[in-house]
Amino acid sequence: MTPLAELLVARIAATGPITVAEYMADCLLHPEHGYYTTRTPFGQKGDFTTAPEISQMFGEMLGLALVQAWMDQGAPAEACLAEIGPGRGTLMADIQRVFAQIPGGPRLRPHLVEASPALRKIQAKVVPDAHWHDSVSDLPEAPLFLVGNEFFDALPIRQFQRTETGWAERMVGVSEGALSLGLGPSDPRPELDARREDTEPGDLVETCAPALPIMTEIAARIARHGGAAILVDYGGWRSLGDTLQAVRNHAPDPVLAHPGQADLTAHVDFEPLTLAASEAGARPARLLSQGVFLEQLGITARAQALAKGLSGAALDSHIAAHRRLTHPDEMGTLFKVLGVSPMDAPPLAGTRP
Repeated sequence: MTPLAELLVARIAATGPITVAEYMADCLLHPEHGYYTTRTPFGQKGDFTTAPEISQMFGEMLGLALVQAWMDQGAPAEACLAEIGPGRGTLMADIQRVFAQIPGGPRLRPHLVEASPALRKIQAKVVPDAHWHDSVSDLPEAPLFLVGNEFFDALPIRQFQRTETGWAERMVGVSEGALSLGLGPSDPRPELDARREDTEPGDLVETCAPALPIMTEIAARIARHGGAAILVDYGGWRSLGDTLQAVRNHAPDPVLAHPGQADLTAHVDFEPLTLAASEAGARPARLLSQGVFLEQLGITARAQALAKGLSGAALDSHIAAHRRLTHPDEMGTLFKVLGVSPMDAPPLAGTRP
């Protein structure tokens, strides 16, 4: 049993079961035993590898889309270049490199929204000129050009199972001295009334309350000042079923097995995020798969150009990286891209019909 598991068992025994959201929050951000506060989870030496770590092409494509949006909106000199959940800083470093290649372009200081002190130290080595913030609301009031890759999937979710009379929330309790999953009482939940149209008793839906104010803040700033956002995550249009998962040492792990020592994520429900962006006054683009988005930005041409200087194992690795990012059997279909832009600006590159 991990140190965090011992604390959770004692807490639940004393005060009762906790929600899945509370469990996720403790597992990921507990000040002493949280996954993100105590370790470096990214890369081959971590527990999982994200798209920016697979190939520089991912960051270059997102950078090109942001540069085009910046130029389409008059090349504002005081723009804010930002990333939410910046990992090791690799994505922002690649995007900075794209901006630096613009003749006479700006040298925008990157702004990183990061909660983990451990990750901030790593990001400082990769993006030494960065400025850090605790939340999106702390970013400068300026045209906002923002990216977020695998950010929303780590926000705490709640799970509800439909019953004959209402919805029963999935809870984390204790059974025979160990953490276990169970259901709370069945109650009416007006916020889930709309889901009665596409669910049956026994179906499970997930909600992510923390995601909506973040999306609203991003979209409202873009509506107010201009800019663009590119949000990449795995998920779909509407939540249905249990998607909570744990990853440890690059392999699936039981969700309750190693709290604080495994990454916990859930599929992102893009429908409420899209609605939140629209209600905040911005224009969300149609939801695209990552593969389609990257192909429309020209990743294959970029891959071919980079391949000319490679051979042997390096070439094989490069080809595999391109496939992993774009192929439907890899990340190409599972991961989705939501673009957000001002109502009066051209659509974001890569999302245009």
